[in-house]
Amino acid sequence: MLISFEEAEIRSKIIKAMAHPVRLMMVEMLKTGEHSFSQIFDVFKLDKSTVSKHLLVLKESGIISSRKTGTDMIYRLDVPCITDFFSCITAVIESNVKKQQACLGK
Repeated sequence: MLISFEEAEIRSKIIKAMAHPVRLMMVEMLKTGEHSFSQIFDVFKLDKSTVSKHLLVLKESGIISSRKTGTDMIYRLDVPCITDFFSCITAVIESNVKKQQACLGK
């Protein structure tokens, strides 16, 4: 059975939210647990507004959430199963590599 167009739109918005290398890396980082803005900022070495914008995209899509503690924001992955999607992507990459190797071997 096909999903509805509305469901497909919702899914595509979530996928689009992750469709940037920095945001994918942020999700991977948050898979290990909560991290402060300072910790995330230190890893990516981008300007603060850029890091904030990437985090906002993930937050607005419902992938992450934040809470304020002192002067820092703490971010967490709300839906850890989102990283299962990465395993699926890796499987697609491996399948493509095998296909390419098969074509080169012929």
